Amino acid sequence: MNAIERKRKHLEACLEGQVAYQRVSTGLEGYRLRYQALAGLSLSQVDLSTPFLGKTLKAPFLIGAMTGGEALGQRINHALAEAAESLGIGMMLGSGRLVLERPETLKSFKVRQVAPKILLIANLGLVQLTRYRRDALIRLVELLEADALALHINPLQEAVQKGDTDFFGLLRILETLLPLPFPVMVKEVGHGLGREAALALKDLPLAAIDVAGAGGTSWARVEEWVRYGEVRHPELCEIGIPTAQAIQEVREVLPHIPLVASGGVYTGTDAVKALALGANLVSAARPLLKPALEGPEAVQNYLKDYLSEMRIALFAIGAKNPQEAQGRIEPKT
Repeated sequence: MNAIERKRKHLEACLEGQVAYQRVSTGLEGYRLRYQALAGLSLSQVDLSTPFLGKTLKAPFLIGAMTGGEALGQRINHALAEAAESLGIGMMLGSGRLVLERPETLKSFKVRQVAPKILLIANLGLVQLTRYRRDALIRLVELLEADALALHINPLQEAVQKGDTDFFGLLRILETLLPLPFPVMVKEVGHGLGREAALALKDLPLAAIDVAGAGGTSWARVEEWVRYGEVRHPELCEIGIPTAQAIQEVREVLPHIPLVASGGVYTGTDAVKALALGANLVSAARPLLKPALEGPEAVQNYLKDYLSEMRIALFAIGAKNPQEAQGRIEPKT
């Protein structure tokens, strides 16, 4: 199966397959926001704007990495980018490995013509640093006209895919590459970054970390759907650190780094829970896939509802902005 066909199969799996975690949840359901009935706040005072990677977003939200390279990639990416431009939020592109290996796929990733102002983040697998070094990373960001680069870590996904599984020495390679002439963030793909990963990344000059916890899409399940048409190893595909736990563990080790929470953060209320636990922004991807196939207006409608719920949840806990949400949460008893 070539890389473009695999991208198509990924989309089919995410649209049609049972690729969400079945028994592992985000953990956010175990918390409740601390309601504040007398905050003396007007809803109109709640300001969602959030600085991130050198830009100010109108809301603390990133459209997560999805696709590119295959037939529907351009259509999906353009719809997502148009919606992001309209709403003033950020967007991460799908893995740029195809751009480096097959230049003819570049057009499906390029979105600047429809989204000239958004925060746009290029994306490449950390394991690709064994073959692509500094000049390739710079070239990728330049080709995509991106503002920053995300390096995703996905050992479980690669192992199930029977892909690139040699992660030996990658941190040392990354250390020699940094800093780059643009912000660099590190992320998982949905199985979570925890305390151990945070400690390993602690001394690197990173601009942000996306914990990408368990509880949303299991990319091990996606790969089994692609490979077998079914999930043959369900317990293997449930491995991961729940999103709520990942936020807290990474924040404890790295108290000052901008932190993105993704992995099943599919409602505005859960987004505020993630902020209250220590995240600075949230991100989601798979719920936007079907709207993206309908067009930018459908994506905007989905996100407007999400962000409205986020604003009301902040209002309910007496927070004038996302930063004030931190700590306004308690475990359910």
